Amino acid sequence: MSKSLITQDLKARVSSVLNRDTKQFGKKFMFDGNDETCWNSDEGSPQWVKLDFPTAVCISSICVQFQGGFVGKVCTLEGQLTGTEEFQLLTECYPEDSNALQKFAVDAFKTVQRVKITFKESTDFFGRVTIYKLDILGDWSSC
Repeated sequence: MSKSLITQDLKARVSSVLNRDTKQFGKKFMFDGNDETCWNSDEGSPQWVKLDFPTAVCISSICVQFQGGFVGKVCTLEGQLTGTEEFQLLTECYPEDSNALQKFAVDAFKTVQRVKITFKESTDFFGRVTIYKLDILGDWSSC
């Protein structure tokens, strides 16, 4: 059974933060469970989120809650396989322009230790992306 792979040991990086204001719009707010806080990117496409897990994981799906109007229209999930340098495409998804929590299955189960979610385009004219919740579901083991 899949469970959340987001822990305190997770290391996250993002492409940008709106006005470099990490106290108000930083990456940590995607994982804090508070519906009032969010990560807000600065303008420009693409935007991305990189996650480093403390151990190898098997990802089954990703859950994302955007702010409507600031949604990543074309998203790719890439994984860095254990012992390799290159990221490989795990899945591509097309979120709806909505405030609702959206879930996307990962078709290619692979054991990874790092993932990169790239938002190639945004529904926002300036390319900004706003995420209230990001969760990665799977197992703490090899696939």
